Amino acid sequence: MLHRHLNHQRYTLAAIDDVIQRGRWQDWAELRRAALSDLALLDKVERVCRPYTSDPYAQRHHFWMRYAEKHRTPA
Repeated sequence: MLHRHLNHQRYTLAAIDDVIQRGRWQDWAELRRAALSDLALLDKVERVCRPYTSDPYAQRHHFWMRYAEKHRTPA
């Protein structure tokens, strides 16, 4: 997915937010693969999603927040 206002394909916080908000199934699958190969991305996903936890209509962000929590390795 080409991210709006971004000219690179790295998963920055803005790029992750864009994928979550505007992404389609394939974009989500790519983010999932990237997060599973680099678990540090799960921290970024949580940082992006945390501000939306009080919004019951931000279902995409709720989904990704739960996904990050579920796939984090136990400390």
